[in-house]
Amino acid sequence: MTRLRPHPLDLLALGLLGVGILCWATGALPAADAGAIIDRIRPILAFLFSVVILAELTSQAQTFDVLATRLAIISRGRFAVLFLLCVLLAVLVTVGLNLDTTAVLLTPIMLALADRAGVAPLPLAVTTAFLANTASLLLPVGNLTNLLAADRVALPTAEFAARMAAPEAVSVAATMIVLWVFFWRRGRRGGAARFTPPAPFRPADPVLCTFAGVACALFVIAIVAGAPLALASAAAAGVTVVAFFFRRREQLRWSLLPWRLIANVVGMFLIVETLSVHGLDTLVGHLIGTDGGFVGQLRAAGTGLGLANAVNNLPAYIAGEAVIPLGNHTQLLALLIGTNAGPLITPWGSLAMLLWFERCNAAGLAVPKRAVLISGSVLAVLAVGGATLALAATS
Repeated sequence: MTRLRPHPLDLLALGLLGVGILCWATGALPAADAGAIIDRIRPILAFLFSVVILAELTSQAQTFDVLATRLAIISRGRFAVLFLLCVLLAVLVTVGLNLDTTAVLLTPIMLALADRAGVAPLPLAVTTAFLANTASLLLPVGNLTNLLAADRVALPTAEFAARMAAPEAVSVAATMIVLWVFFWRRGRRGGAARFTPPAPFRPADPVLCTFAGVACALFVIAIVAGAPLALASAAAAGVTVVAFFFRRREQLRWSLLPWRLIANVVGMFLIVETLSVHGLDTLVGHLIGTDGGFVGQLRAAGTGLGLANAVNNLPAYIAGEAVIPLGNHTQLLALLIGTNAGPLITPWGSLAMLLWFERCNAAGLAVPKRAVLISGSVLAVLAVGGATLALAATS
């Protein structure tokens, strides 16, 4: 009889949630503070719940497989063109859905594409890992921290995108440079000058594949137009679920429900709120300061980068947000840059990095940790520094 073992990430999620509830139950976190933080994240949790289901069903509909294979065919065996198209796909998925979708769903597709095209898998895999973080600055949906920041500075989606467009562009450009130098250039990716494009990918259900792709596109259009995030994602996920109910009912399983992500988020919020009550605010306040000018922005971005790699980007953002004065909107956005584009040095820097390592391990790809550590460190400094300069210059 096979004995089922819980996944390590399941244990991590349950542990974080358990510790958070224990803080609340023992009074280490006052009930009023706990209630306030839960009220704040309730709409965010509703959004995460539905957008993860939408992303998972889109993957099952093989929409991402079709797109990735089409990109390889369009490149006609040229690595430079494949590189640009893979970057474009990773950026679009990160911006339009979220960074965890890029890490969880796009990574195995890129690995399968590398196998079909006969190219080294590591460059494609690292592309999804790095861009899941560095390309998550543009829209509120790209990262949970973005949702918190957009709410704090009261910016609708279009205005948030306008503020973060220059930092996003610089962050992605820095990522492309590091990816090419460390992983994609000839000699790093292997000795071949060209590769053989794969055959076109034919989804099992073309109607469902198209339907899921249209649902994702309409979701992005709706949020850019200003529709409430939770409502837009719930509508897109709802119609996709209905389509699966009529065409692939057997794929609607309980495992689609993203309980692990929800448990992680709730647990982290409760734990960080508890630490803030007991002195974390004071320490982070000394690191960030209250200067809303360029120096203060650099301090906020650097503190976000360091804390994210030390603990995780979500608690790092929460701790930093708590000490930044309410009127220092640009300093808060600089903190966001540090916590989004910075967690590339340690595997636990962001949930996306943890999920990416897990996906690579499941696919049998041995990730060279030293190479990822060195390149991630270089990229974190370049992306955060450059994006913060861009933010200051356009503010």
